[in-house]
Amino acid sequence: MERGLFGMVSDVEILSGGIVKLQVSEAEVNNISIEFLDRRTGEPTSGKTKPETILRQLTTKKGQVYSLLQGKRDAETVLTMGIMEDVSIIPQPAGDTGKVDLIMKVVERVSGGFSAGGGISSGITSGPLSGLIGSFAYSHRNVLGRNQKLNISLERGQIDSIFRINYTDPWIEGDDKRTSRSIMVQNSRTPGMLVHGNQHDGGNVTIGRVTAGIEFSRPFRPKWSGTAGLIFQHAGARDDRGNPIIKDCYSSPLTASGNTHDDMLLAKIESVYTGSGDHGSSMFVFNMEQGLPILPEWLCFNRVNARARKGVEIGPARLVLSLSGGHVVGNFSPHEAFAIGGTNSVRGYEEGAVGSGRSYVVGCGEVSFPMFGPVEGAVFADYGSDLGSGPTVSGDPAGARLKPGSGYGYGFGIRVDSPLGPLRLEYAFNDKQAKRFHFGVGHRN
Repeated sequence: MERGLFGMVSDVEILSGGIVKLQVSEAEVNNISIEFLDRRTGEPTSGKTKPETILRQLTTKKGQVYSLLQGKRDAETVLTMGIMEDVSIIPQPAGDTGKVDLIMKVVERVSGGFSAGGGISSGITSGPLSGLIGSFAYSHRNVLGRNQKLNISLERGQIDSIFRINYTDPWIEGDDKRTSRSIMVQNSRTPGMLVHGNQHDGGNVTIGRVTAGIEFSRPFRPKWSGTAGLIFQHAGARDDRGNPIIKDCYSSPLTASGNTHDDMLLAKIESVYTGSGDHGSSMFVFNMEQGLPILPEWLCFNRVNARARKGVEIGPARLVLSLSGGHVVGNFSPHEAFAIGGTNSVRGYEEGAVGSGRSYVVGCGEVSFPMFGPVEGAVFADYGSDLGSGPTVSGDPAGARLKPGSGYGYGFGIRVDSPLGPLRLEYAFNDKQAKRFHFGVGHRN
């Protein structure tokens, strides 16, 4: 019973010499079937999900001794697919065989629908409304009844916009390693102010990107997962009137090729370690992108980036230390330089105001503590540097804007749990004696 095995002691016989003989009957799994229930009436109904899509998620197999604990884990696994509202496993005797038939009763969720919302882009800091964005999306979480996901979304702000189509198969059929496949097409327009902001003529640079790619991901060790993919990107810069431009007002180039756009084919690999999944747990991410110059005009460069986080409980408080860094070798677009400063980097500075370079490092220490209800307090300190690499970016856009290249910030703030994730309001000071409020949704990257 402690092991969760479905069975019973059917007979006890006391033998001579202090020996007790137990007869144990184990319940072997004879068959596993799926029964769909109506969401409103609870009565049996036909389902949209293929039964084999559900059965492949189960670790319980025919011929095994039925384990209640294993069955509970299987039910939780099916729920995490995101297509069921309720899952339960009912064992029933399989005639007089001493075996059991398992009936998994499931209630399907509504598989598709539209949604709309809004938010704030932390990368846009000028103007009272320019940081606001609206979104509209259609999603289908169970395409063809095989748990495949389709998402079509549009985000629109005064400056930036993103249109994205994503099709994901969480577990490719016929694969025993739980490999997933994701196909993505995206058309975006984002402000170039992180690297090419502060135009002295008052204009804005926007970066347009058309991206398409395919990625494969799978777990390869407990708490470790890996991703490999191939991504094509067509990117260029435009002015306020939407005209293509190749230089900013400081005469710094906006493309690496000298044309109105840069083309690149990127081979990507990424490895991720996650602890318990809580924000204060350990985390490590390493990714690398290699530009493949299949055509002469396509960019060739190598970019590596790594992030690590470690949390430590100190009584009721929690200390979180994080470190990130990266480096680029080769011919890359200047607007793709690592930007330092802002809400998710060095607080106390505007977005990208510390510097932008081929290399960077950012460290952060933060202590959070409970205050009342869903509210937490926090004190923090950040430091970031381009490691002297700012002038090596084509046109030295950071030097033209007199960015310091390194800086630190410190301050305090509050965190409020919400359905959107943690809401962060922070007040920070930097080493230039400037003060700044920061607002963010979700944990720091």
